[in-house]
Amino acid sequence: MSDLSLIDIVRRRIAALPHLWVDAALTAVILIAQLWPLLSGNDRTGEPWDWWGYVVVVAASLPLVWRRRAPITVLILCLGTGALYDLADNVARQPIWYGGMVALYTVAAYSGTWQRILVFTTTIAGGLLVVGSSETALRGTVLFVAAYAMGRATATSRAHAAALEERAERLERERQMEAERAAEQERARIARDMHDILAHAVSLMVVQAEAGPVVVRSNPARAEAAFDAIAAAGRDAMMQLRRMLGVLKDEEAPRAPQPTIDDLPALADQVSHTGLRVAFASTGTPRPVSPDCAVAAYRVTQEALTNIVKHAGANHADIRLTWEDDTLMLDITDDGRGRAAIDGHSPGGLGLPSGGHGLIGIRERAAACGGTAAARPRTDGPGFHVSVRLPLAQA
Repeated sequence: MSDLSLIDIVRRRIAALPHLWVDAALTAVILIAQLWPLLSGNDRTGEPWDWWGYVVVVAASLPLVWRRRAPITVLILCLGTGALYDLADNVARQPIWYGGMVALYTVAAYSGTWQRILVFTTTIAGGLLVVGSSETALRGTVLFVAAYAMGRATATSRAHAAALEERAERLERERQMEAERAAEQERARIARDMHDILAHAVSLMVVQAEAGPVVVRSNPARAEAAFDAIAAAGRDAMMQLRRMLGVLKDEEAPRAPQPTIDDLPALADQVSHTGLRVAFASTGTPRPVSPDCAVAAYRVTQEALTNIVKHAGANHADIRLTWEDDTLMLDITDDGRGRAAIDGHSPGGLGLPSGGHGLIGIRERAAACGGTAAARPRTDGPGFHVSVRLPLAQA
């Protein structure tokens, strides 16, 4: 342990004590130091020192116990009482009046600007008028200036430490707020993922389950394919949910890869088993995208196909990726009954409807990546069109 660290430990422990205890101990030390000239010997004739000297020393030292509560009053008492010391002839010589210096230090450290300046100038001027020799005046001036400077240095250090502590507290509050925002965003992301996974899987399973009894006698092969599609959709949902719950249970566990743009053909094939024909096409040169945008592209497509299966009554859907210089365009269209069939909204207008969590989730996912999303009825025939624009610059 270094000397500096030991000093810091002692200083912190002293600072933790009640101020009255510290000031009482300081007063006792100063009182002993001030009485030492009187206790260490007698005068030249062998006679004991005059009792007046003891009274003045005690009276000039004891007020220091309350120096923090009333700094200016304590300074006046210490200096005023000390000035009465020489009224008696047979007293020991006092080289330094420690009480006055400590009191002036306290005024400089704890009093307001105008108060301490007025008290300091008055103290120096009064000292110069009272002392009898230039040597004593110079020594007293130097000592009082040093005491005042030390008090100001302590006040500055204390203010700097308080500012640093306040800044540290502010940074800690900001860190906590940022952590809370990150946790809230993570909860929102998990909620969106859960919605997309479950809504997509359940929709496919319901469609296949409803079609199974219809064809079980007339077309057993198709019924068997429907049940296989139900099982595949359930397994896929269970696998994705298991990945997500594994991350929640163990934050240190590696994140399992989420489906991305590369998995869109498999998604189209999976949905095609419901009887909805889904075509996938990509134009342009594929470019790197950020992981968040890659996942968002998959989830947006998944949500759009889920809406088509659940609400559109469509026979055909198209997924088109268009790679531009700095943008990835994602378009999902269907030939169903259009907007009136989705979440109960009437045709017409642009942008996403305020109701319907699925389409709002599409907009939120695009916005989280710095992109935009729009949903509208098709203008070239019956059906619905979801258009998503994702920036490649965030890769």
